[in-house]
Amino acid sequence: MHASVPSTPWTTVPDELIRDADWVVVSSSGGKDSQAMLSYVVRRARALGMLHKVVVVHADLGRVEWAGTRELAELQARLAGVLRFEVVQAKGADLLDRVEIRYGKLRAKAEEEARARGEDPSTAKVAPAWPSSAARWCTPDAKRGPIRTLYTRLTAELAHLGRPVRILECIGQRAAESRQRAKLAGVEINRQASNGKRHITTWRPIHGWSDRRVWREIARSRLPYHPAYDWGNRRLSCVFCVLGCTSDLVNGARRVPELAAAYARTETTVGADFKKGLSMREIIRRAQALEAAEGPAARPPAGTAMAAVIGQAATAKYLRRRAALYGLAV
Repeated sequence: MHASVPSTPWTTVPDELIRDADWVVVSSSGGKDSQAMLSYVVRRARALGMLHKVVVVHADLGRVEWAGTRELAELQARLAGVLRFEVVQAKGADLLDRVEIRYGKLRAKAEEEARARGEDPSTAKVAPAWPSSAARWCTPDAKRGPIRTLYTRLTAELAHLGRPVRILECIGQRAAESRQRAKLAGVEINRQASNGKRHITTWRPIHGWSDRRVWREIARSRLPYHPAYDWGNRRLSCVFCVLGCTSDLVNGARRVPELAAAYARTETTVGADFKKGLSMREIIRRAQALEAAEGPAARPPAGTAMAAVIGQAATAKYLRRRAALYGLAV
């Protein structure tokens, strides 16, 4: 690590973080947490007269994410008043292809080790190729790595400063999401992404927020949110996330059956369930059972998810104001 990179941030005060930064980069998945964070960060930056520093970046996950997510993230940024929106994407294979590539490498390694032990390589046990809560290799591959290519470009644009460029990366992780995320610091130095040319400070602006505060910020901002939440989803981004709850996964299989089928085919190829103890085949079976019992999945009224948290009156006000400001349907 370059000697110029600090070990700890000099401040944790939001306005001081924004003032000190050369760039304020907001990572947006298009989901409710990053949307609420975007609204909050933009509001503070605008009050400081520093909205020009804000860049919104979306890591495009391709076919494995909900349709329209990239477009929604861009719309949210534009309506919030951010002038610069960037899209990054991992080169080459998408998640499903990477699972199969990873399986091939893991299998070759297992067979080689079996031969070295004098065992039959065909009986070698292959490590799981799917990402998991313990091995979330999909995040650095599909998000962190591509976003760092943006940091490289932003650093080059300010090379004339003659000093390390200060980038404040804003991430919408919340303590309420998991015990692991509860342990994360609100502000810290990203030493892995920092070097002699750039210093990256990670800021989690909504780390301590509740679901209620997130939805109230969205209502206050009047920015549109993804309809998948009204369909019943708790999470966005990948339609089938290994960290997603069962109801989210079944909902995805009902609404994007062709993608569920692709996951099932990959399960067959790599010889392992998509999620430990829960195969995509079982998820599809449950989705089909619901289709048979209830009919095709309906689209609930806009605002359903918000109303469940902050109430019908506040939601109705949000929908009216959103329609009046942006011409978006109630």
